[in-house]
Amino acid sequence: MSNLNNDSVKRVRQALVDAGVGDKAIELTETARSAAEAAKAVGVEQGAIVKSLVFTVGNRYVMALVAGDHLCREDQLGRAFNLDGPVVRPSADLVRAVTGFSIGGVAPVGLVSKLPVVIDASLKRFDKLYAAAGHSHCVFETSVAELKTLTGGLMSYAVAAPQAPAKG
Repeated sequence: MSNLNNDSVKRVRQALVDAGVGDKAIELTETARSAAEAAKAVGVEQGAIVKSLVFTVGNRYVMALVAGDHLCREDQLGRAFNLDGPVVRPSADLVRAVTGFSIGGVAPVGLVSKLPVVIDASLKRFDKLYAAAGHSHCVFETSVAELKTLTGGLMSYAVAAPQAPAKG
């Protein structure tokens, strides 16, 4: 069975169709659990991969969409969402309960709960972006403008910073 027929992926595909952008889910032959793996599988720069990160700020779940070559600046999330309280990364089980997706396949659309979203403005560097589509072997092509429309997210230059290059 194709991963495109996985229930989580079907939910993402339907959300894309319902939003009027069409079913753009792509099944990959290699895993895309990390931004580096996804970039290699798709054949793009790591920064063109959208990481969908879930946090709690105080008692509110939120999502940050961050470029694959950047790190989320967790200390800026409260300000970005106008929320008070500690910023915490929830457990994998809680992420799945709130989003409907397992870590490694968390999509910015098709969520089982509506979450406020902030989008890393550094993603504007790329015309084409790729985000997880509900499974570690599935992504969909998008753009910053489309992500903003799909998620209702706010743009921010403050929520991410370049990641130090890997040594090797």
